Amino acid sequence: MAALNLRIGVASVGPVLSDIQDGLGLSEVVAGLLTTIPVVAFGAFAFVTPALSRRLGLHRLLGATMLALAAGIVMRLQPSLVGLFAGTVVIGASIAIANVIMPAAIKRDFSHRVGLMMGLYSTALSVGAALASGTTVPLLSWVGGDWRPALALWAIPALLAFLVLVPQLRHTPVRDPRTHDVADAPSDAGEPSVRALTRDPVAIAVTALMGLQSMSFYAALTWIPAMFKDAGMDADTAGWMLSYSALAGMAASLVTPALAKRARPTWLPVAVAVVSTGVAFGGLAVAPMPAQYVWMTMLGLGQGASLSLSLTYIVWRSPDARHTGHVSMMAQGFGYLVAGLGPVGLGALHTATHGWRIPLTALIGLLVLQMWAGALASRERHVLDGHH
Repeated sequence: MAALNLRIGVASVGPVLSDIQDGLGLSEVVAGLLTTIPVVAFGAFAFVTPALSRRLGLHRLLGATMLALAAGIVMRLQPSLVGLFAGTVVIGASIAIANVIMPAAIKRDFSHRVGLMMGLYSTALSVGAALASGTTVPLLSWVGGDWRPALALWAIPALLAFLVLVPQLRHTPVRDPRTHDVADAPSDAGEPSVRALTRDPVAIAVTALMGLQSMSFYAALTWIPAMFKDAGMDADTAGWMLSYSALAGMAASLVTPALAKRARPTWLPVAVAVVSTGVAFGGLAVAPMPAQYVWMTMLGLGQGASLSLSLTYIVWRSPDARHTGHVSMMAQGFGYLVAGLGPVGLGALHTATHGWRIPLTALIGLLVLQMWAGALASRERHVLDGHH
């Protein structure tokens, strides 16, 4: 339930972005910030998470993020531009913190079932994104065509997730008498230092994989409808193509961690994901139509597998929940800060070249780096091996 909410607040904006622009008189650049701000917030707010989880414990912090997320979504009801952007920052910050603690909570509560739980987790992310992308426009007709209540309704799943978490929150956390930190959360004792992690080749590879696959994902999410419209497709169908690729992404997210556990050589799943994504970008560059369903199936499979691999390696490459929390902070903190450059960079390349071939070629170039990072991250060893 918690994971389902971690993309809704961002994915619900795209389908009604033109309504928001018209209603508030925003330029393309300012409107683009509504999808860029949350991704940058995913990175920036990741770094405060270990300190917060030491104070509150993993479960209480997760509960608090669901309440904050619902509040951020409701803030968008305010008629002012300030309400819209302040709500967007709160949404980004809430999701950032939950993003970091979910892998650590899975490592602690389901250490014997990591592959299955990470598959379910990354699938829930995709389901939430697809749900928000696909149903925000139909919701408009329910609420009299006004985008504000249509977006605000998405606070309901966050409140439901909070209610499901309530039984977990009623346990009084045990505190360490020396530090006053919560015992079930990462504590400073035996803590991996951020400095050591930023020099560790395994942690760097996991972070690079997270950043590169996110950059390519958010660039595609932002611009693929425009690519199809430029090729002559109508706007409704161009929007549907993204939802369609998310369906393929869900299937790939669900099965990839279990398959990756058994795959030999270990880099094989990374290679399959990268090649699938590369074929999709190549196809879109050369002939987006009439094979659009082939390209979007390949894109969904490749990106769904890449997301679940990058999240699963955070858990597999950490010896315990404490390390998972810190590797998660580093991978998602730096990773999403890099990812925020994707949509802006691709838009700038398109403006400069007046076409989509060079921007798509640049995305294929990034896949070469993604393959390299993924191959290193797939090797079976832990972060800071020999540093403990």
